[in-house]
Amino acid sequence: MNFKELLLQAKEGKEAAVIDLLEMYKPLLVKNAIVNNRFDEDLYQELCIILLKCIGQFRM
Repeated sequence: MNFKELLLQAKEGKEAAVIDLLEMYKPLLVKNAIVNNRFDEDLYQELCIILLKCIGQFRM
């Protein structure tokens, strides 16, 4: 399955596709959740929520 199909499935609410996208972007989310050389769990969760909102608002 290519990225476009995965994104469309996630937008439709397919849990497996959403999980795949979260796992795909996890390294980027973790990288951006590090502040002052410390991992900020709250920031990581907020970034995950923002990613989920972006998936829901994505237009093809």
